[in-house]
Amino acid sequence: MLAAIGGVAGLLMAIGCRQVLLRFAPDSLGIQHSSTLDWPVLVSALVTSILAALLFITRVANTTTVSQVTDDYIEDGRIHILQDKDIPYYATIFRIHGPFLFGATDKVSVITEKMHELPPVVIIRLRNMTAMDATGIYALEEIAKQLHASGRTLILCGAREQPAEIMHQAEFEEVVGRENICANVNEALRRAEEAFERINAKAATAK
Repeated sequence: MLAAIGGVAGLLMAIGCRQVLLRFAPDSLGIQHSSTLDWPVLVSALVTSILAALLFITRVANTTTVSQVTDDYIEDGRIHILQDKDIPYYATIFRIHGPFLFGATDKVSVITEKMHELPPVVIIRLRNMTAMDATGIYALEEIAKQLHASGRTLILCGAREQPAEIMHQAEFEEVVGRENICANVNEALRRAEEAFERINAKAATAK
């Protein structure tokens, strides 16, 4: 819904800017002037942009929670911590911290800019990623495609409610692989072992 409203807002803003340009453009630009402005279009663009901004703020605000730390909360969090995990040589773990939204997604280039140095399995921990939008999904899909093209496997783990809801879409699961979307880092490491064995088996068959 957010993407749809954003798209409509962008289209209306483009039309509105054209209207303003036709009305007030300097003569030196050689643009034929229009004597009137299409005020309904301009107002629609403004209203739609405001609605898109409000919806965006609401979606991000909904990812903020305040709750008491209980014994159950501490116990449930143990499966997500990295301090006591043995990371095997054939895998590496990256993490995304904070909202993964438009304007921040280019930061994941740190994963692929040294592709040749990466081990066969790449895990991205999403435990501290509080929100994600369509651009975030697209960025993860592109990473998955690049890693797959190089013979590597991408595993995602620990996504919270809002990002997890977006990730469990048929199109995204098809690109990443449903089996490569794990609930926590323990599951991700087990899946990494399976993926590495499959990669080795494929390499042995190819010889």
